[in-house]
Amino acid sequence: MEKEKVERVNSGIPGLDELIEGGFVKNSVNLIAGASGTCKTMFGCQFLWNGLQKGEKGVYVTLEQSAEDIMKDMLTFGWDFSSYIKKGRCKICEVTPGDVDELKTFIFSEVKRLDAELVIHRFVLDSLSLAAMGWKEKPEEIFKLRTKVFGLLKSLKTLNLTSLVIAEIPSGEQSLGRLGFEEFIVDSVILLKVLPVDIPMRTLQIVKMRRTKHNMQVHPFEVTSKGIFITKMKKKEYL
Repeated sequence: MEKEKVERVNSGIPGLDELIEGGFVKNSVNLIAGASGTCKTMFGCQFLWNGLQKGEKGVYVTLEQSAEDIMKDMLTFGWDFSSYIKKGRCKICEVTPGDVDELKTFIFSEVKRLDAELVIHRFVLDSLSLAAMGWKEKPEEIFKLRTKVFGLLKSLKTLNLTSLVIAEIPSGEQSLGRLGFEEFIVDSVILLKVLPVDIPMRTLQIVKMRRTKHNMQVHPFEVTSKGIFITKMKKKEYL
């Protein structure tokens, strides 16, 4: 039987797409996980910026850092999101939701406000883990919370979005997020780290990606004047 062709969305990260068969699966939800200082926000913004350069639309929802600060930080790399916001092609908005349902309502509202036809291509949520710390659901109701978060992520696909969901990993934790289940309810997981060596090194690893024959190696990456760039390594067989 001939293999079904999977539509891909470029990541915008030089060196990454060749490791994941050309990009993220279209209309998928992808977890970008890492501790503080691993460039998670930059990764999300670079993904969104790449789409804008291709004529796509995009929404970035931040639940911690202010939208203004994010836009100012990204100007360092020449990414002037304000020009696309004025053209109605992009939104970077901030919110502090009380629970999962409030966040879902906000996302639907902002997406539809930008594009009533729901043909937006890219979406970034920054960050699911930090927001959950203040939600009304109690720790003993973790199953209920998991069900609601799963429903939220599933709903992103109904909006025709290829999404990045950022997750904060607390120092010393083994799980890929504060909730303890984020990695199980997404289509892919990309882990970002800073290795504590003599000269600190940032690395990226594709932990999982559905419908994708992906590379499992740990890859160093650099932050240049144009954003994240994965350092070229000797090509090996995909696992």
